[in-house]
Amino acid sequence: MSRDTARPAAEPALRLRYAPPERAYDEMLAGADQPREHWTTFVRAIEGLGPNALARRWDEARRLLHENGVTYNVYGDPRGVERPWELDPLPLVLDGDAWRTLEASLAQRALLLNLIVADLYGRQRLLREGVYPPELAFAHAGYLRPCHGLEVPQGTWLTLHAADIARAPDGSWRALADRTQAPSGAGYALENRLVLRQTLPEPFRDCRVLRLASFFRTLRDTLRGLAPRHRENPRIVLLTPGPYNETYFEHAYLARYLGFALVEGSDLTVRDRAVFLKTLGGLQPVDVILRRLDDDFCDPLSLRADSSLGVPGLVEAVRAGTVTVANALGSGVVETPALMAFLPQLCRRLLGEDLTLASVPTWWCGTPDGLAYVEANLERLVVKPAFPGGGQEAVFGAALTAVGREALRVRIRARPYAWVGQEEMALSTAPVWTGGGVEPRPIVLRTFLVANDGRYEAMAGGLTRVAPQAGSLVVSMQRGGGSKDTWVRSHGPVPPVTLLRPAGAPIELTRGGSELSSRVADDLFWLGRYTERAEGQARLLRAILSRLGDESSAGAEVMSLVDAYADQARLAPSYAYEASTDGPRLSERALVAAAFEPPRGRSVRAAVAAAQRLGAVVRDQISLDTWRTLGLLERDVAQLASGGPFAPGVALAVLNRLVLGLASFSGLAMESMTRGQGWRFADMGRRLERALHTAGLLRTTLGRPRDTEGPLLDALLDVLDLGITYRRRYLGALELVPVLDLVLLDETSPRSVAFQLVALEKHVGRLPRDETRAMRSAEERLALTSTTRLRLADVGALAVVDPTGRRAHLTGLLAALDQDLTALSDAITRSYLSHAETSRPLGGGT
Repeated sequence: MSRDTARPAAEPALRLRYAPPERAYDEMLAGADQPREHWTTFVRAIEGLGPNALARRWDEARRLLHENGVTYNVYGDPRGVERPWELDPLPLVLDGDAWRTLEASLAQRALLLNLIVADLYGRQRLLREGVYPPELAFAHAGYLRPCHGLEVPQGTWLTLHAADIARAPDGSWRALADRTQAPSGAGYALENRLVLRQTLPEPFRDCRVLRLASFFRTLRDTLRGLAPRHRENPRIVLLTPGPYNETYFEHAYLARYLGFALVEGSDLTVRDRAVFLKTLGGLQPVDVILRRLDDDFCDPLSLRADSSLGVPGLVEAVRAGTVTVANALGSGVVETPALMAFLPQLCRRLLGEDLTLASVPTWWCGTPDGLAYVEANLERLVVKPAFPGGGQEAVFGAALTAVGREALRVRIRARPYAWVGQEEMALSTAPVWTGGGVEPRPIVLRTFLVANDGRYEAMAGGLTRVAPQAGSLVVSMQRGGGSKDTWVRSHGPVPPVTLLRPAGAPIELTRGGSELSSRVADDLFWLGRYTERAEGQARLLRAILSRLGDESSAGAEVMSLVDAYADQARLAPSYAYEASTDGPRLSERALVAAAFEPPRGRSVRAAVAAAQRLGAVVRDQISLDTWRTLGLLERDVAQLASGGPFAPGVALAVLNRLVLGLASFSGLAMESMTRGQGWRFADMGRRLERALHTAGLLRTTLGRPRDTEGPLLDALLDVLDLGITYRRRYLGALELVPVLDLVLLDETSPRSVAFQLVALEKHVGRLPRDETRAMRSAEERLALTSTTRLRLADVGALAVVDPTGRRAHLTGLLAALDQDLTALSDAITRSYLSHAETSRPLGGGT
């Protein structure tokens, strides 16, 4: 027995003071304090835990979501673009027998919608016969005329279908909306399941919950079957709008789970009416695109000219039959609530049977009867735009005044075909944990279906969305709603389902991995650079603060380091001072503010923020521990970026944690990545940035000699973490020549410039290249030049001070290395990363 279940609660935690609204169906309770039969096992298990244990499990679930980086991006949210995903620890429990009936109705609905889309882009008999109003097709922005006549493999326009459903007060399920363009949420449902199964293992086991993996296995098999070529091993990619999309976490999560490459539009190109993935090794053919990009953004050549997210020529490639897009382009045409008024008739026309999953009662104002009914019943209806994307929201007639309803009537009469009236339905409620107890909240269940050999298979469950407060009429993640895992109970043993190969099945051994796109290589290259930049600056700032007391104790070595930080961060020398009665004074606060408070272009804070953005983009390339370390770095930076007063020593303590965190990140990133091209580009970024940082530091601090250089040399060894090595070798007083040898020329020292250049030369020599070329590439020549330049340097001559009072040989060498390294970075970008840049839109703009 676990610690949490050792002592049953004295009173039922789940039902205590739980009072569902009278006019709505409650998912858990059938009557006063009486759980429904399929909830009994779960209620008994949770009440056995008690409220304190449940609160601990809730905290554990939130911690897992945070560490896994699960977000739902909400623009304008005060918590920033990446809002943490909200998961309630109490699932929605559904009966297995009732689910089978619902699943059949959902499959019928998906099949019907697929047939409608096929007809609208094909023979259009429904339009000619007057069964489907032409306004709902041709006035819909989702009807893509360039896609008319397209042929899709197996007639599957809707590979995926999602239906938002809710339970009416009488207990029956009603459809609220259909998602046919690029349905989202399946990845979040999977993440919810993994987290809740980990935090509530006993109730999950006792309830015999059906698994989700079979849905994703079918999805993967279906996509493979839709490939027009290379059926045995098709290349499938998941097309995302990019990291600023609201569900980007899900895109990266699903790509990793399904084993697909995550790509953006700029990663793909069309050549000879075929789609190719841009990789470091050249162009690789793409067979299937699972898109999470809206229809009209997919092709700026044929669809939306101002889009930079899509792939120019994609429509022509689809028309040529060289690539399959799922869902098919144009499938968003049936995303309209107006269609619900016609689905029963369309179902009888196309399937010869009655529609078994009723929609919420709907009246389209484009017909005289529909318009008359909506106008006469505004106070009891919800009025919605018939077409998505117009920027208008649903209006609840009951919430309007008489004047407001009359104004709405005027708007409807002006364009009746653009409006729909739907019955306002009380949504069913389910228990939600609030931290100290439970309360009923309205819910909507998003179900998911995948095409499978001419029929549709439903996910055993789905994504349950929860209203942000009790009594809310709107359930939306954009408006602060939460989510639940959805448990469909089995009456017998649950067979194990996995996407992994069966035990004992033959596996072809390989040392390779997926082809690395140029964009991902570019992101990894700069991830290495930004983390190394942040670490170098944090080490430098730590050395300054550890030596800074009052102004009188700020020695020459501190001032040299202050100047070095100004050079590294591109700041004016006055950045480190604040006003006082005695004039400008070197200030700890000013130093920290320059590095952390405003997100300056080259500050520590800016480097950490950039690393986090890139880490999110390459989530499928780095380990979970590496990603979690980035989250800890954000916390430390936020502590110093708060802008409030801090006690002496706090900044130094946070910098210590930041340095350790950055070192941990680099270690985890390097040790958890296989030694492929992804690791190579990330390590090249680190080596390049470290060499630039160290060379710049030496040029700023040692270019002109000081009267007493011992303290400065000691500080430099501290910044570069080479103090122990120096003392182990030389024991005695600090001298410039051995310090320069250790920091600059020693190829066995992991923090020396020479070590970085040797590593860069090896990396560059192993990059993909045309083997038929006799000449070295530009990047090979630059890497060899910089390494040779350093190997030929005379360390004694570097320490000599010329008649002008400068170390001209040293500064000249360091300046040349800076130029070499900058040129090397540019050469790598031109040869391997230049086509990762954002495509220029085809229409208007320069």
